[in-house]
Amino acid sequence: MEANLSFPQSAFNFPVSLSEKYRPHRIVEFVGLEKPKKILERFAASPYPSAWIFYGNSGVGKTSMALAEEIGAEPHHIPSQKCNAANIEEVIRMCHYLPMAPGRLLLVLVDEADAMTPAAQLALLSKLDSTAFPPSTVFIFTANSLDGLECRFLSRTRQVEFSSYGMASAIAGLLRQIWQSEGGKAEETPDMERISKNSRNNVGDALMTLETELRAA
Repeated sequence: MEANLSFPQSAFNFPVSLSEKYRPHRIVEFVGLEKPKKILERFAASPYPSAWIFYGNSGVGKTSMALAEEIGAEPHHIPSQKCNAANIEEVIRMCHYLPMAPGRLLLVLVDEADAMTPAAQLALLSKLDSTAFPPSTVFIFTANSLDGLECRFLSRTRQVEFSSYGMASAIAGLLRQIWQSEGGKAEETPDMERISKNSRNNVGDALMTLETELRAA
């Protein structure tokens, strides 16, 4: 299955890396990930204050999908190494008092939540409880694995698995589209299936390899 993307024409012009240039911004633009896309499309159609964990291998699009434009939330990013009790209190205070346009949500995005300390998880327990949940706020935690996350923390979130299984052909199709869009010659097209396999279905890694191939062509 090929991605439904509209690519700009550039002929080997790289003002930014390919992974940044072709980063998906809308849910439909992601390759594979049919179940997460279906869940997020329905959520985006009628978003509400809630907490989610997107988990799966690196490079499959967890963070990018959390920031998909359809959700329409104002993002606030907390790197995992800064997700401590003090910063949690600060972001919760902001969620309570930051003026927001009617119908607009805040998005608190915590990357690599599986690296959070037990203290940080403990600090989040009461904040994610329905009785103390901040208004107009969506929490999205990304993680490579749910291992190490406390059951009490997990029980307060909705878990969405981002499985890379079966993505190889979709990634190869995406790489072919980009090769053509970037002016790559048909007779010099590299083995996209091999690139996808070697990247272990990590889209970012595959795009870096493709960028190297384009420069060598």
